[in-house]
Amino acid sequence: MTLVGVAVLLLWVYLLWRSGAGPWPATLGFRAHTQAKGSSIEASGSTTGPRRSVTAIIPARNEAAVVAQSIHSLTEQSYAGPFRIVLVDDDSSDGTAGIARNADASGRLTVVRAAPLPPGWTGKLWALSQGVAHAGAPDYLLLTDADIVHPPQNLAGLVSRAERGYDLVSYMAKLKCDSPAERALIPAFVFFFFQLYPPAWIRDPRRKTAGAAGGCILIRREMLERIGGIAAIRGELIDDCALARAVKRAGGRVWLGLSEGTRSIRDYATFGEIGRMISRTAFTQLRYSALLLAGTVFGLAFTYLLPVALTLAGQPLGALAWLLMAICYWPALRFYGRSPLWAPLLPFVAAFYMACTVHSAVQYWRGAGGLWKGRVQAG
Repeated sequence: MTLVGVAVLLLWVYLLWRSGAGPWPATLGFRAHTQAKGSSIEASGSTTGPRRSVTAIIPARNEAAVVAQSIHSLTEQSYAGPFRIVLVDDDSSDGTAGIARNADASGRLTVVRAAPLPPGWTGKLWALSQGVAHAGAPDYLLLTDADIVHPPQNLAGLVSRAERGYDLVSYMAKLKCDSPAERALIPAFVFFFFQLYPPAWIRDPRRKTAGAAGGCILIRREMLERIGGIAAIRGELIDDCALARAVKRAGGRVWLGLSEGTRSIRDYATFGEIGRMISRTAFTQLRYSALLLAGTVFGLAFTYLLPVALTLAGQPLGALAWLLMAICYWPALRFYGRSPLWAPLLPFVAAFYMACTVHSAVQYWRGAGGLWKGRVQAG
């Protein structure tokens, strides 16, 4: 029992040390790795070189509840270069296209109706590919979602960051954290993501780690063409990370960070809705492998549940590991304005995510994997 306690304690010592490779070094420098409101790079309205042309591509399927705010935020960008917006209406039945047109007072928006989905493509990527085809030849493409609201300096900040030598720049949008389910589970979603994809590793060209957040990605058009366009990842469910991986494999540089101002306005009002969101791609992340599923369940249990079990068994090393876990989790809670008193509850949140991962595998084996807006995309 003592050896097990030592092992789990050393694991959390390592994870706390490695958090310096995430969006926050240890716990106190967190905001230095985020898109802070008003920071110099995001507030800049121009770049050191020519004013680059940008086209935003928005795939949209039944997004009537959110698309107007997203379009309005894009039309209000404080960006000095040429900027256009292309929304691809992916067979919506709720008037998404009309609502988007009504939200555009700038004349920048073009609405394109998606062609029927061909075999081998996911719906989002098929819509993105058609948007890219209508974009012409801008310097950059902004790939964003219909539920993302961008602060006025967002585009200028993305381009400024890219002009420092990056081929793909991505902001992890701040997800809604209002309902009881969101308050309990959403901070951990970001925490677990950065455990898998430490931003410092993503930025390091010597490492293979590559990741991005699909709600807000700026990519050089020439780099997208070099990797074979959107078609190169046409069947991917975790398309953002697949795109970043393709860019890095092609010799490109990738940057990912958190954003204070870029927000998702999509509601996840219940535990069930968040569970389905996690379940949609969890087994895909494991490459549909039963062996990796078993290893993941064991790893989650060892890392997050074992400290609790050891503590209840009276083992001080388990309690110390639990404390380090809470310290490691605290910055994510702080980012979402949650009390640090939530930090010791991370093991129970991890158990929920573990159950969602198992559910994802079951759904895949039943032929219902990757279900999103009426489409089964895996299985």
